[in-house]
Amino acid sequence: MPDSVGKRQRRDAKAKKAVAREDRRLARAKRQADRDAGLIEPGTPIEASDPAALGLLPDGSEPPTFAEPATDDA
Repeated sequence: MPDSVGKRQRRDAKAKKAVAREDRRLARAKRQADRDAGLIEPGTPIEASDPAALGLLPDGSEPPTFAEPATDDA
């Protein structure tokens, strides 16, 4: 029975996660530098919420409209 039961897999997984963490850190630093230089707007980018803009509706169809709830003022 080898001494390294799962050690190699754990070491490889940790190394892979460390590389991904470093890539995210570098991307974050680049975005911050771009914001400071005025190349991109500050804040989180907000995607369009219009279903037609997102391509969720068939061509030419209108988004569904919701009726006001009925109120009985009797």
